[in-house]
Amino acid sequence: MIRVSIPLRTGAGLNGREHWRTRAKRVKGERTTTAWAMRPHAAPAGAVTVLLRRVSPGTRPMDDDNLPGSLKAVRDQVAAWLGRDDADPSIVWKYAQRRGAPKEWAVELEVA
Repeated sequence: MIRVSIPLRTGAGLNGREHWRTRAKRVKGERTTTAWAMRPHAAPAGAVTVLLRRVSPGTRPMDDDNLPGSLKAVRDQVAAWLGRDDADPSIVWKYAQRRGAPKEWAVELEVA
């Protein structure tokens, strides 16, 4: 099992309202940060289960429809690291969230 904590503040998911250029810059940053975090690890072959856990200091958790949207750039980069498309049926995607300490933003990633 591979476990990685990525210090990353993700977007607001489907409810995010931002200019296309601002969004493109944010997505590029999220993908770059994820790529660097995954670089030391070898991608496993075969079927995998990937858990993406969003950590934020907010008191209210995200809706279950916004959570996957907020982690889309991370998901795309993990799929690229695996050398597959994120729609590949050999990858099972799971999402979770937890409350972090004040000013703690991260994405915790588990690949099994």
